[in-house]
Amino acid sequence: QVRLAESGGGLVQAGGSLRLSCVASGRTDSPYGMGWFRQAPGKEREFVAAISWSGRNTYYADSVKGRFTISREGSKKTLYLQMNSLKPEDTAVYYCAQQNTYYTNTRNYYTSNSYHDWGQGTQVTVSS
Repeated sequence: QVRLAESGGGLVQAGGSLRLSCVASGRTDSPYGMGWFRQAPGKEREFVAAISWSGRNTYYADSVKGRFTISREGSKKTLYLQMNSLKPEDTAVYYCAQQNTYYTNTRNYYTSNSYHDWGQGTQVTVSS
């Protein structure tokens, strides 16, 4: 069982930056990918970014490419999402997630059904 806890959300003006963190506890030795998803009011949860266990491979939604950066620190227990040039449309609850299967097809990084463990989410609000 892996427990994930996000932090770092808040209110920021358009053009500003935030860094989200996700700390994993419990069985954290699993060598699987992790990702960030977000859900805005009235919308479905959508993929934001993902990273492989090694950290060598990263994946981004087109809407955040060039603005957001996903990373994980050395012990693999903390996941980050650096968000720059924030826009009002980035407003959402952001969720950290971890897979429990090693996928060879990279398409699985983009789909929420490929993730087994989820955090409770952290609210990000970007004002115009």
